[in-house]
Amino acid sequence: MMRVLLLGGTTEAGQMATALFDAGIDAVYSYAGRTKSPVPQPLSTRIGGFGGVAGLIEYLGEKKITHVIDATHPFAAGMSKNAFAACRDAGVPLIRFERAPWAAGPGDNWTLVPTINEIPAALPDPPARVFLAIGKQQIGLFAAKPQHHYVLRLVDAPDAELPLPDVTVLLARGPFTIQGDVALMQEHAITHVVAKNAGGVGARAKLDAARTLGLPVIMANRPILPGDVTAGGVAEVMAWLGHDADRGV
Repeated sequence: MMRVLLLGGTTEAGQMATALFDAGIDAVYSYAGRTKSPVPQPLSTRIGGFGGVAGLIEYLGEKKITHVIDATHPFAAGMSKNAFAACRDAGVPLIRFERAPWAAGPGDNWTLVPTINEIPAALPDPPARVFLAIGKQQIGLFAAKPQHHYVLRLVDAPDAELPLPDVTVLLARGPFTIQGDVALMQEHAITHVVAKNAGGVGARAKLDAARTLGLPVIMANRPILPGDVTAGGVAEVMAWLGHDADRGV
């Protein structure tokens, strides 16, 4: 009997959860627990880590998981690496639901850096007004450039005082619109946009807004993840599971 573990937290994971539910597939949706109010899902839901590779192997066995879908954020490298190692050692098939990365087009002014750690050094030395759209995990990196004013857009309010002396925090949950992000950047007189190459539709608006306003974007490339079984859409994942996404059979 099939039982699926869906590692989620993304828009695509939500789409996948709906497809699994509609197909009548027994599945568990797993949130990492980084967001205080996660979006409700139609599947049975768990929140929190597994305790590393060993803990995930134990979970797979206890819950009789037969398939794992990794639909986590492209920059959630730790979870993806743990999932790959656990599934390999436990003999459980794994597929990574991987949305396509963003690519610069006409009118874009992007500077690509290998990792998030290299972004602060790519910012200018004179004071700037930076829209920092990278989540809350790596905010401390930008303490190296305290002369800038940072505008952070977060889902949840920070739990502790931020290590940035000049910062504005905006609480919002995507997806966002180009018009909304253009207005936001104009209101805060943004001069630079910082982002991770997450791909997908829901978070792209900031890049299109930057293009509209002629603003430079400094973007971190994705980490390299293990495993070569990947899918770019719900239908591909359902086919991998042996189901037809349209008919639910």
